[in-house]
Amino acid sequence: MIRTQIYLTERQRAELIEIAKNSGKKQSELIREAIDRLINQEGRFKREQILKKAAGIWRDRTDLPDFDEIRTEWDRQ
Repeated sequence: MIRTQIYLTERQRAELIEIAKNSGKKQSELIREAIDRLINQEGRFKREQILKKAAGIWRDRTDLPDFDEIRTEWDRQ
């Protein structure tokens, strides 16, 4: 692990101490968990944005087969 120094407000520090006491975890562990949650949340957000951008990108293409017709044929089999 890499040692990193951060600045907290008095309120953040007091709340962190209380949460650590109640959970039996170290403050550094709680901070790492919070950072992991933020990283996962941002990753999900980025994936959602990419999917939204990709939605409908083939809508105006004329060189693609009729997918509804293909699906109907699959359903019959």
